[in-house]
Amino acid sequence: MTDFLADLSRLPFEGPDSENPLAFRWYDADRVVLGRRMEDHLRFAVCYWHGFCWPGSDVFGGGTFDRPWFVERDPLAASLAKMDAAFSLFRVLGVPYFCFHDRDVAPEGATWRETEALLDRVGEALEARMRETGVRLLWGTANLFSHPRYAQGAATSPDPEVFACAASQVRRALELTHHLGGENYVLWGGREGYESLLNTDLRREAEQLARFLHLVVEHKHRIGFTGTLLIEPKPFEPTKHQYDRDCATVHAFLARHGLLGEFRVNIEVNHATLAGLSFHHEVAYAIANDIFGSIDANRGDPQNGWDTDQFPNSTEEMTLALYEILRAGGMGSGGFNFDARLRRTSVDPHDLVHAHLGGMDTIARSLLNAADLLERGELSRFVESRYAGWSGELGRRILAGEASLAELGELCRDADLAPRCPSARQEMLENLVARRIR
Repeated sequence: MTDFLADLSRLPFEGPDSENPLAFRWYDADRVVLGRRMEDHLRFAVCYWHGFCWPGSDVFGGGTFDRPWFVERDPLAASLAKMDAAFSLFRVLGVPYFCFHDRDVAPEGATWRETEALLDRVGEALEARMRETGVRLLWGTANLFSHPRYAQGAATSPDPEVFACAASQVRRALELTHHLGGENYVLWGGREGYESLLNTDLRREAEQLARFLHLVVEHKHRIGFTGTLLIEPKPFEPTKHQYDRDCATVHAFLARHGLLGEFRVNIEVNHATLAGLSFHHEVAYAIANDIFGSIDANRGDPQNGWDTDQFPNSTEEMTLALYEILRAGGMGSGGFNFDARLRRTSVDPHDLVHAHLGGMDTIARSLLNAADLLERGELSRFVESRYAGWSGELGRRILAGEASLAELGELCRDADLAPRCPSARQEMLENLVARRIR
């Protein structure tokens, strides 16, 4: 076993005044914030796919990253070398969790049986490394988008044999996640969408996707997995339109197909912005509708309409989301998973450390901002006062269904109502938040 980052020790916390580029300035795992350790609030995770599987390629050029497992000819040996590198990064960062797709950790074999055997073999190695290091699995998932068989969808494929292959993959990935003590399982429908309505039966594909999700729920209960099932919304890319484009769309789909209570959402920052929404909105919507689950932390480039998956660096964006999360009681079984990748010109292995360090510090700093906002209570008091009328007699009767449309019409006529709402004070509140951003 080789240590990918043998020249680095675990990153220390040195405080906001530190000039050490390899030290945390804000993330202090043991610092207590609102009665809970910072590590327990944020539940940081490193993802396998961008950090250790992506070679630094793009649509115009090949990989730029020099990683030993990319040139290893034996696929199993390459997987184990990749695992060594991953746990080396987990050690340096001191993160409590990681996440993976099945094909991130184990290669595809020549046959289905060989593929499953490889996953079992690597799963045993993962279990040993987790036991040795204490690093836990935040969530697992299956890659239902890379193989050519999924070019026209997985659960929504026009071919039921492809549906069966996808179901088989999810079954094994869910079982491995359960075996490794994973706290969640994610379904991301990267190919569940369409390029053209000319060749698409929308009703049929929706029914297929719903049946697939029900199968996952049934298997979860059959094997005794007690973790949370998560769906990750995304509006488009690689397909023109995806069926889980945002939190509201997922919520409606779950409600229509009898799946509410079985799934929550894993919200990615860059996916929210691709949908034309703010990350703050998506988190607030999910919490308001009891479907909030977990976070994929990254950002997009405002000059680029693509899913650029850059590491987060905006404390304002993260503060607003964390304010909603703290108000709702915290992350639950979820966490902040860095679904972010290096720029393809950042070819030094140490760049992985700098990228994650910066993201962790950004989110830790935002946690302190959000806790400050919550403790001061200025925002919540204003919102409560703005809706105070609904706690009065008229508001109570309307919401209780005790006032008919005709009765309300008579009330307006008899009382000659001419209500005028007080100012919503948006600018004042924005200034208030700005003063709390560190």
